[in-house]
Amino acid sequence: MANIKSQIKRNRQNEKRRLANKAVRSELRTRVKGAVVAAETGAENAEVAQSIAMKRIDKAANKGVIHKNAAARRKSRLAKRLAAASAAADA
Repeated sequence: MANIKSQIKRNRQNEKRRLANKAVRSELRTRVKGAVVAAETGAENAEVAQSIAMKRIDKAANKGVIHKNAAARRKSRLAKRLAAASAAADA
């Protein structure tokens, strides 16, 4: 446990940020999973789910939860996955 007053405050701030970042990351994973499932099942809300997932990835990058290059990589991989899933569902 820290003895220095500023470090005690810093620990409180870090814990708050950790929980906030955890919530953002969890929401991000949930939305991406929902988009993939919607595309694989051929649901009519697949495009909406995809746009929400992409938006969440961008928001996480803007908040600094994930790096902007990591966001770009995730969006690219998600787009490839969704395109493949929709092509398989159409065929």
